[in-house]
Amino acid sequence: MTNFLIITSDEHRADALGCAGHAHVRTPHLDRLAAGGTRFTNAYNQSPMCVPARAALATGQFVHQTGHWDSASPYTGHPQSWMHRVRDAGHSCVSIGKLHFRSTRDDNGFTEEILPMHVAGGVGWTIGLLRKELPNYDGAAELSADVGEGASSYTDYDRAITKAAINWIEEAGRKQKNEEQDKGWTAFVSLVSPHYPLTCPPEFNQHYRPDDMALPISYGKGPPTHPELARSAAFFDYNRHFDEQAMRAAKCAYFGLTSFMDDCVGKILGALERSEQAEDTIICYISDHGELLGDHGLWTKQVMYEGSVAVPMILSGSGIPAGHICNTPVMLTDIAPTVLDGMKGKGAGIFQGTSLIQIANQPDQMERIAFSEYHDGGSTMASFMLRWQNWKYIHYVGAPPQLFDLHADPDEEVDLYTCQPHNQAVKDALVKGEAGLREICDPEAVNAKAFADQAKKIAALGGEEACLTRYAFNHTPVPA
Repeated sequence: MTNFLIITSDEHRADALGCAGHAHVRTPHLDRLAAGGTRFTNAYNQSPMCVPARAALATGQFVHQTGHWDSASPYTGHPQSWMHRVRDAGHSCVSIGKLHFRSTRDDNGFTEEILPMHVAGGVGWTIGLLRKELPNYDGAAELSADVGEGASSYTDYDRAITKAAINWIEEAGRKQKNEEQDKGWTAFVSLVSPHYPLTCPPEFNQHYRPDDMALPISYGKGPPTHPELARSAAFFDYNRHFDEQAMRAAKCAYFGLTSFMDDCVGKILGALERSEQAEDTIICYISDHGELLGDHGLWTKQVMYEGSVAVPMILSGSGIPAGHICNTPVMLTDIAPTVLDGMKGKGAGIFQGTSLIQIANQPDQMERIAFSEYHDGGSTMASFMLRWQNWKYIHYVGAPPQLFDLHADPDEEVDLYTCQPHNQAVKDALVKGEAGLREICDPEAVNAKAFADQAKKIAALGGEEACLTRYAFNHTPVPA
C-alpha cells in the first residue's frame, strides 16, 4: 500500500534552504527530507503567480493549454486533474489548506477539502486583467508596512492547517492499522508561509540579524533596463518603499517565516512517523513560486528571474534515491504523473510532464527543457521562459528577448542578447530558445488569446472600473 503526501508552501524561493547551501536560512526538517531523498536543483513553475501556477500543478498542463491565464482565472475543476484520477481509482484524496481554485462548490477532484482557501469571492485579483494600459496599483506600500515581528492571519492559518493535517494523518494511520482502509491515500497539504505579510513570529525571527543580510542582487542600480521589466517594476513599485534598513528587516522576516514553515513541515512529518506510515508514503515538497526579495529592484514574483520562477522541489520515499541531487530541469507539471506513478495509477500520458520518480532514477538530462509563461498583472505582453543546460531564454511578444548563462552568471546580471550579440554560442542559444518555444506553442497566438479571454472577463465583471475597485485586495483573506 502506497500513500502520497504533497506539502506545498507559498512564495518559497529555491535557494532559501539549508540543504541548498544558503548562508543563513534554517530549514532542518526540509534538509532532513532532502537527505533521505532527491532534491531537484533546477525546478520551475509554469507561471510565477499563485493562481495559474496552482492550476498547472493540478491539471498537469501548461497555462496556455488550459486558459488559466491569471489571478482572476482560477481552476474550476476542468480539465481533469490528477486529484480526479486518484479519487476515481478509489483512493482517499484530501486537501488541507490553501488551494487558490475558484470554489469548493466545484468538483476539484478531492474527496474532502479541509480549511480550503480559494480565490477571493470566487473571482480573484481582477486588477491583473488590465494589461493593455497598466492602471495605477496602490497596494505596494503594504508589503514594507507589514515587516516586523508578531502573528498574522496567515501564520495563524498555517498553524491551523498543520493541526488539521496532523489529525488527518493520524486518523488515516489508525484506519490502515485496523484494516478499515485497504487502499493508500493522497494528501495535498498547502501552507501559506513564507508568503507576505512579512510579519514573523518572534521565536523564528530571532534567529536572523539584519546586519547579516546580504544586499539584493543589483542593489542600488535602479529598475531593470528591459522595457517590459521596467513597466512591471513601475506597476509593482514595492522597491521604492524599502530603504536599506527596511530591506534587511524584510529579509530577516522572510527567512524567519521560511523557518516557521519548515517547523510546520516537521510537525506534519512527525505525525507521519508516529502513525507508522512513513515507510509506506512518498513525500513531495514544492512551492508554487519564489520571492525576489529586492533582487534586480523587484519584490514578490511575476517575472522570469530565478528568485521568482525557480522553486524548491524534494522527493522522498520508496524507490527514490536517498541523498541524491538531480540537476535535470523539472516543472510543477511533473507532479501529476509523479502522483499517478507513485500510486501505481494509469493514464499518466494525459499529463504534460514526466514522473519525477523516473527522472530521479536516471542520469541528469540537461537537454530537457523547463518552460514557464506569464500573462498576469504588471505585464503588457506575454513572456515565456525556457531553461536547458546552462541557458535561460526569455521571449517577450513585442520586446527584445533575454538570454542568461546561469553557470557563468547565476545572478542573471549579464543579458547576453544585449551584451554579446555577436558571440556564436549566444547566437546558437537564441536560435535554439526560440525554436524550442515555437515547438511548444505559437507565442503570438497565445498572447492574442490571453488578451481576448481577459477582455471577455473584464466585460463580464462589469468593466475596468469594477475590476479596479469592486474586487480590490492585496493578498487573499484566510477562510472563516
